[in-house]
Amino acid sequence: MKKRKVPHTFVIVFAIIVIAAVLTWIIPPGKYVTEQVGDETVMTFHYADQLPESQAAEFHAEPQTWQIFSAFYKGFVKQSNIIVFILIIGGAFWIMNKSKAIDMGVLSFLKFTKRLERSKLMQKIGVNNIVIILIMLLFSLFGSVFGMSEETIAFALIIIPLAVSMGYDSIVGLCMVYVAAHIGFSGAMLNPFTIGIAQGIAEIPLFTGIGYRAVCWAILTVVGIIFVLWYANKVKKNPQSSIMYEDDAYWRKSAEVKEEELERYTPRKAWFVFAFLMAVLIVFSVLYPMTTLKIGNSTATLPLLPIGTALFALLSVITLRKTVHYFVLTLLFATVYFLVVGVLGYDWYIMEIASLFLVLGIASGLSVDKSASDIAKLFLEGMGDILSAAVIVGLAGGIVIVLQDGGIIDTILYGLSKLMSNMGKIASAEIMYGIQTLINIVIPSGSAKAAITMPIMAPFSDLIGISRQATVVAFQFGDGFTNMITPTSGVLMAALGVARIPWEKWVRFIWKFILVLVIIGALLLIPTVTMELAGF
Repeated sequence: MKKRKVPHTFVIVFAIIVIAAVLTWIIPPGKYVTEQVGDETVMTFHYADQLPESQAAEFHAEPQTWQIFSAFYKGFVKQSNIIVFILIIGGAFWIMNKSKAIDMGVLSFLKFTKRLERSKLMQKIGVNNIVIILIMLLFSLFGSVFGMSEETIAFALIIIPLAVSMGYDSIVGLCMVYVAAHIGFSGAMLNPFTIGIAQGIAEIPLFTGIGYRAVCWAILTVVGIIFVLWYANKVKKNPQSSIMYEDDAYWRKSAEVKEEELERYTPRKAWFVFAFLMAVLIVFSVLYPMTTLKIGNSTATLPLLPIGTALFALLSVITLRKTVHYFVLTLLFATVYFLVVGVLGYDWYIMEIASLFLVLGIASGLSVDKSASDIAKLFLEGMGDILSAAVIVGLAGGIVIVLQDGGIIDTILYGLSKLMSNMGKIASAEIMYGIQTLINIVIPSGSAKAAITMPIMAPFSDLIGISRQATVVAFQFGDGFTNMITPTSGVLMAALGVARIPWEKWVRFIWKFILVLVIIGALLLIPTVTMELAGF
């Protein structure tokens, strides 16, 4: 009997677009409208034929037919920032990879872990287990504190080769970065893009209730680490048990680099690159001697640019005296350092991060004595290698476009919100959570979903006697978990693209874990209704 093949990811996404178009013929279009009732501003739902004249003129919705094809174009336009980000990151990392710096770093790291394994204590715990735990804790904290999401796309290209070299698969590598960050995103303590916006709209003090959120973050992170460790050890014992075993041939081939194949050298041009970057960093350190980090309502002013410049100078001199490969890794670490400083201190987003990695790619190429033309060719090769990841992001964006142009997103939200009537407190809170979870499959943007749902959910919570803080927690959990599985998430599709993991295989791997997280979220929501919690 011929084995049935799973359709290509592109085919699956197109099928979802077609389904979305069919729904626009079944579900009547409608829209939430902001209205002034007395001294209060409220959002009320109207079907398309009942909209006020001022709103009806601006509302254009129609059942989707041939638009399933134009949705591709609109999806690319909608997700253009992430698509360009992926292409720049892919080109920059291709240049850096050709320097063999990552290979040298991985080999050095593996030699270091083998030395640690001589200790009986380390043998019992497992050095690799410690590595997985520490990396996941770091990225989960990043997701919880400043909402790391798009940034994980770049880090996946670093961690996945490391995971494969350690005897795991690309799924473990992606889990260490992407899943960890999104677990932190789901159990966020201070994430300004979700908690900050939702609490602001709900008119409660920003980032209050942090104590219970910290407990939620810890529980979710521990569960995530246990799950990844279980899967990683399973793959370690039997690599062929991985559903990515055949697909990971690309990563295994790139990891097959012997130390004798890596020539240690330092071109004179690398010293010039160091001198130029030092001059630039010194100028910025003088212009911005102090940086104010914004974490929730707290701020801390520190000389982060001068500190980073001093560390870069020290590490560069040491590494350049050994081999240019270590200097390129120093460039990578400096990039990560200034990325964190830029995000927390200067409100950086995709454009600034992409620019920073572009500088990393160019500096890496020049350091290993590549010409400008060689760097340009390598950059184009890298963009071509990552092109399929960029394309799938644009295609997935077409799903939301069809639903928006069909005018049915608000109608779906309205229908779900009606389910909460005549329910008890716990049941109402859980229904809110369920609604947010379902909506997140269609609208993966936390900021957009907060703007749509919180003006409805927050006043409703007052009527049924639930704290608005509990409503925010329901939003927070509902916003986070399904981000790791929905094809409408541009970040997920981009991360899977750079990891070379087909979406259908990722679903086969992750769906049970997502189900566990959803259940844990439902349980963690109960104390927000039944207990007296600080800030609730």
